[in-house]
Amino acid sequence: MAEAADFPGMTPSPARRWLRRTGALLAGAPLLAGLLQLPAAAPAQAVGQTSAKEASDAGTVAVTVDSLSPAAPTDGDTLTVSGTVTNNGKQAVTDAHVGLQVGSALTTRSAIDSAAKRADALSGNDGSEVGGKYVAEFAKLTPGVSEHFSISVPVDKLDLDDDGVYPLGVSLAGETSAQPWEQVLGVQRTFLPWQPEEADTPTRTTVLWPLVSTVHMSAETGSNAQQTPVFLNDDLAKELSPGGRLEQLLSLGKELDVTWVIDPDLLASVDAMTGSYRVRGDGDTTTAGTHQAVAKQWLDDLQEAVLGKEVVALPFADPDLASLAHNGTGVAGSLSQLKAATDVAATTVETVLHVTPNTDFAWPVDGAVDPSIVKVATSAGADKVIARSDSLTENGDLTYTPSAARPIGGGTTAVVADARLSTAFKGDLTKASTSTLAVQEFLAQSLALNLQTGKQRSAVVAPQRMPTTSQARSLAEAVSTLQSGTWSQSQQLAAAAKAKPDPGAATKVPSRSAYPSSLRKQELPRSAFEQIAYTQDKLDNFKVILANEARVVTPFGRAMNREMSTSWRARSTAASSFRQGVQAYLDTLTGQVKLIDKSETKLSGRSATIPVTVQNNLVQGVDHLVLRLTSKNPTRLEISDEAYAEQRVTVSGGHTTTVKFTTSAKVNGQTTVVAQLYTEDGQKYGEEVAFDVRVTEITATVMLVIGGGVLLLVLAGFRMYTQRKRAAAREAEETDETDETEEDGESGADGEDGADEAGEPADGPENAGDRENRPEKESGRRAGAADPEQPSDETPDTAVESADPSGTGERVDR
Repeated sequence: MAEAADFPGMTPSPARRWLRRTGALLAGAPLLAGLLQLPAAAPAQAVGQTSAKEASDAGTVAVTVDSLSPAAPTDGDTLTVSGTVTNNGKQAVTDAHVGLQVGSALTTRSAIDSAAKRADALSGNDGSEVGGKYVAEFAKLTPGVSEHFSISVPVDKLDLDDDGVYPLGVSLAGETSAQPWEQVLGVQRTFLPWQPEEADTPTRTTVLWPLVSTVHMSAETGSNAQQTPVFLNDDLAKELSPGGRLEQLLSLGKELDVTWVIDPDLLASVDAMTGSYRVRGDGDTTTAGTHQAVAKQWLDDLQEAVLGKEVVALPFADPDLASLAHNGTGVAGSLSQLKAATDVAATTVETVLHVTPNTDFAWPVDGAVDPSIVKVATSAGADKVIARSDSLTENGDLTYTPSAARPIGGGTTAVVADARLSTAFKGDLTKASTSTLAVQEFLAQSLALNLQTGKQRSAVVAPQRMPTTSQARSLAEAVSTLQSGTWSQSQQLAAAAKAKPDPGAATKVPSRSAYPSSLRKQELPRSAFEQIAYTQDKLDNFKVILANEARVVTPFGRAMNREMSTSWRARSTAASSFRQGVQAYLDTLTGQVKLIDKSETKLSGRSATIPVTVQNNLVQGVDHLVLRLTSKNPTRLEISDEAYAEQRVTVSGGHTTTVKFTTSAKVNGQTTVVAQLYTEDGQKYGEEVAFDVRVTEITATVMLVIGGGVLLLVLAGFRMYTQRKRAAAREAEETDETDETEEDGESGADGEDGADEAGEPADGPENAGDRENRPEKESGRRAGAADPEQPSDETPDTAVESADPSGTGERVDR
């Protein structure tokens, strides 16, 4: 039983030899007991207790390998293995040492998988310990305390034979007070790829280097000419800053020969940060962004990094193709959104990076495909789909991993990434030990793939879309070792897609039911695409009235692309909040063009004008609007010969305009009138405004009375005019007669008037009463009037002349 801890090929230790001898003695105990009548139960019981204790103490020391250099050694190298050992038991470990064991070469990729699963199991085919001076010794390991170790050994001491992947065990052996003999108390296994000479047919390996992030920009922009963008938060600045995720991806990737796979939305967002931008705060508040220098530096570095390299542009905002295929195709307009995102991708990359990208590739999440996903992926123009080998699996006829390119029908090529290589750097790789194990397993799988056959093949590595900083570092380390190694050479993605496919490789796309349920649970629901369609319809209705529709269509079009982003997977709450924010902001803008509410309007008469005011609070003018006014009771208040009246409306930015409608009343009373804006194509725009109109109709009797009064006024005026005219004529006639009389008095002594020289009247004083009682007609004549006065005659402009004789020397005015 104690031999279970031995390694094949090792010389048994004194403790193990003592245990074997004890076992032999115990086996003969019954015979000795019969002969000597000695009790044998006690020794047997002791051995059983020892075995149980040994099992309970197994693996009490944790061994970690933090560094293995070089990761892929060649002839003449010295391998250095560093790490820590931690006593997790309750007893101190004494006389301990860390040693290296190299097992037999693993001949298959599945064997590497199995060995990786048992990386810390005590039992295993680890081979003999290198031993000698190539160990790290510890006199005592205290419980709970970690100790560092480092072992350097020349490669020629490892007895590596043929090319292949060798399991490398790093184990700690020691004693405890309960088990005072040497035993293995902890082990950590990894892999040592061995290919000292250049391979005859190296694998052509394509590594995708993704620059993808989450959604950062909102649909909101400033009202200024530059349309200052508004960011959801300042997270992008953190990713771009030194040590940030995107900064690390860029600095690591530019040292490698990789294919850059870029989301144009990321470029557009960073480019927007180089100028004036704002960051949304609590509520509706925003603050000025301050990371322009960081964004500009990152873009400058990226422009330099991609020069001469292959750049693949995903559709704008990296739409979730699987969600669209499974939940969006039944919603009108969803595929149009994908087409728009694809069309703008190349332009964005060319504008920002000044390189022409390849837009022929579609990349579903985790490379999982089914017929509906392939159909959607190619609907926008892509003819190559990046799949993964755990989705498009082999049928078992091939004894090696085939090349990546597979024709799947309809002129579409599936570029199948290797699942083992692509998923090697998932999980938490913040610890050096986990990172080292991931790097060594990646290299082991890559070498094993190459050793399968001497046939030239192409392999593609498609890691997760948004690797963490630690994952990116591990991937970069592995790719750097691979590209400087002896069994692989770099290749661009386009070349891998054009490589001659293996005739026996699987080309059948799995059914829709085979799509992983874990991925399906993360998809955008149908309601998300319905909301996007609603927003698009409202935008279409809004843009037709705008004088400069690009100010609205462009930011909202890109925002709806972002609503379909793959980055929303497993973030349903955040995705819903973003969609609602886009829709709410569009509602706010469309609400800036509206009708002003009206109170009750009163009309008098058979015809009147009703004014309706349209307000435009946008910074740009609106046109192509029609204002319709409808009477709910046309028999009482008629607006036109039709059921309603319409007028075209144009309003400048920040202004209002009033439209007047002529109405005709038939009877008095109250009528409801509805005002509604429409676009020129007949679509309702905004909310209607309803108001009451009270009509006061004028009766026939009142009209007659008013008409009679007006007539009397006209007649009176005419009479006054004629009387004035006659009076003027009489005055002129009397003036002439007086002139003639004066002339006669001066020429004759007696005078025809019968007055004496003293000027007494001819009648004399005694006749005064007779003069007063003379008829009015006669008196009027003496006054010089042509006709008798009427009571209605106006007072003359001058006083009535006196008939008495003038005084001596007094002139008489006539």
